[in-house]
Amino acid sequence: MTIRVLVSLETRGDFPILDQKTESGAQLVYLDNAATSQKPNQVVDAHMFYYKDYNSNVHRGVHYLSSKATDAYELSRRKVAAFVNATTDREIVFTRNASEAINLVANTWGTKHIKAGDEIILSVLEHHSNIVPWQLLAERTGCVLKFVELTKDTQELDMDQLRSLVNEKTRLITTAHVSNVTGGVAPVKEIIDLARGVGAKVLLDACQSLPHMKVDVQALGADWIVGSSHKMCGPTGIGFLWGRMDVLETMPPWMGGGEMIADVYLEKSTYAEPPSRFEAGTPAIAEAIALGEACDYLTKIGMDRIHDYEIEIGTYLYEKLSAVPGVTIYGPPPARGRASLCAFNVDGIHANDLCTLLDQAGIACRSGHHCTQPLHRYLDVPGSARASLYFYNLPSDVDAFIDALTSTIAFFAEFEE
Repeated sequence: MTIRVLVSLETRGDFPILDQKTESGAQLVYLDNAATSQKPNQVVDAHMFYYKDYNSNVHRGVHYLSSKATDAYELSRRKVAAFVNATTDREIVFTRNASEAINLVANTWGTKHIKAGDEIILSVLEHHSNIVPWQLLAERTGCVLKFVELTKDTQELDMDQLRSLVNEKTRLITTAHVSNVTGGVAPVKEIIDLARGVGAKVLLDACQSLPHMKVDVQALGADWIVGSSHKMCGPTGIGFLWGRMDVLETMPPWMGGGEMIADVYLEKSTYAEPPSRFEAGTPAIAEAIALGEACDYLTKIGMDRIHDYEIEIGTYLYEKLSAVPGVTIYGPPPARGRASLCAFNVDGIHANDLCTLLDQAGIACRSGHHCTQPLHRYLDVPGSARASLYFYNLPSDVDAFIDALTSTIAFFAEFEE
């Protein structure tokens, strides 16, 4: 298989963290990108320059430093809006992370519009961040949560079951755009068509799609998407909610404090328009600015180029891993469309033990339930190992992983003899 590695070769030098040895003396091979991506130099520099050159609070002063910080902060909002093709930057709400963005929707729109007997449809493959907020809402309101299962052959969303669940009581369908375990891509258009047929809303967890493919919110047609900066070359501590403006305007405030108000009296307060209504207190200014820089960086590379490359290297990973005896990979095959990650198990070896020995060979993989305990129970496994790629990974990283995996499996086999 010939892989066009130009995008990886062009960008590899922007991530000096990758050029290091681990404690064991092995060359680092970073394959935990679904958990968090590495940060290019220009993002790290943007974060540092804020504190070094113009550290000041935003929206609250007329002096030079405050004006400069405010301009950079709001410029970042425009960059994020452009990255997802929002109709206006007022549709971008900065949050601490994607989890907070989902909680924001559940605690504002959900509290106002969901009542006892209403139904919310999720799936068994959701990240805990897209399950627990709705469970809490159900406890408060008496609404009913329903879960779509997976097809037996390809482990994709069972759309026949979803169609059977949608009815006049459905108020929301929410699911991962791309699964962080199966790598499957949700059929968004069909989901939205089903929701619109009964007047329901749609929220997409886009944490695993935004870093890897072009996400155009106008083309998608959902009501909200949530994103996480640290998975898309940006810093930790910030994420965002995109919402259609007509929907955001119906959502009451969640947290009270400075910045989200219009006027405050001792007896009452009035509130700012979105997005300020949802951004109480001093925000993560440096992180927001660096997130905007990450959007610039990814845009310059080209999201279509990133996606095309990841299809190739992701297929290479899947095929090489599939050829290892005793390995079970979860999710659809590449021909069905999947992200450049593989969650897997090896017969007779616990995922934690496997990844511990892989680490000794310099391979950074993930083990555990990946914040998807219900999915792993559905698959009838306690956890899994996961190798996840990004555009800066080379085919040689996959080769090193497979070599180390094969050696690790052979090591455990010696104890069975």
